Amino acid sequence: MQISARNTLQGQVTSLKLGDVEAEVTLQVEGGAEITATITRASAERLGLAEGQVAHAVIKASDVMIAVDD
Repeated sequence: MQISARNTLQGQVTSLKLGDVEAEVTLQVEGGAEITATITRASAERLGLAEGQVAHAVIKASDVMIAVDD
């Protein structure tokens, strides 16, 4: 796989929740952190996603927000 996005993290699918239209995919990446993404169910099926599979989180965002509690 070659991609122009610089922010990619390899991980293992630890959870896959399929809805009627969307799928929630959770990857555990190096260090134990988890990343959860919502994609279309059709995309999850096209990629053949399954728990235990290695996948990549590709992060492409125009904004990153940081917040703290008051």
